[in-house]
Amino acid sequence: MDQVKAPKKRQKQTMAEKLNTLRAGVLGSNDGILTVVGVLVSVAAATTNQFTIFIAGLSDLLACAFSMASGEYASVSTQKDTERAAVEKEERLLKEDFDSECQAVTDYYVKKGLTEATSHKIAQDLLQKEPLQTVVRVKYGIQLGHYMNPWNAAFASLVSASAGGIFPLCAMTFSPAPYKWYVTILAVALTSALTGYISSKLGNGLTKVAVIRNVIIGLITITIHYGVGKLF
Repeated sequence: MDQVKAPKKRQKQTMAEKLNTLRAGVLGSNDGILTVVGVLVSVAAATTNQFTIFIAGLSDLLACAFSMASGEYASVSTQKDTERAAVEKEERLLKEDFDSECQAVTDYYVKKGLTEATSHKIAQDLLQKEPLQTVVRVKYGIQLGHYMNPWNAAFASLVSASAGGIFPLCAMTFSPAPYKWYVTILAVALTSALTGYISSKLGNGLTKVAVIRNVIIGLITITIHYGVGKLF
């Protein structure tokens, strides 16, 4: 009887993979907010026609979302190709120059504070059990079999850029005319503050500084584009 192969278990994402997807999402959201509000403010300052304002904002939102997604896909694909090339290189070196690979692992543990003798024993033991996994982890910080997924990053960027841009778009086009500017500025300030907060948490940065910085950038974006719209 033919042996039935057990289905492969889907590997869980590493923290680095999850953070990469979140990073793409935060960047996409921030870019969506700023680019869409920039176009909306410029057009709204030049004309009062709500349909024109809406079409301009919607077109920019779509362009921004797909641009961010394609950029993330290209960037992460390049990173993935680089990681795979490094793994192939180390696989070849393990066959052709095992001693230098063993020395690289030994040096890694020496830098961690272990003695040369202890480090060498650890290196030999690891290279007997998991040679390729050990070398790529030590030399490149790569976890074998876990490469950055360009599709995840692209999708996260696409969705977040759309979500970020939709707030100023709705605020500018659907708010009552006397209040549309106030509502739009408030929407930009709140969404910019949120992306600043999330980015600071992801990067272990200063939350207050990141929030204030993002809000100021959003307000400056509005001011500049309002001035551009008034020129015409």
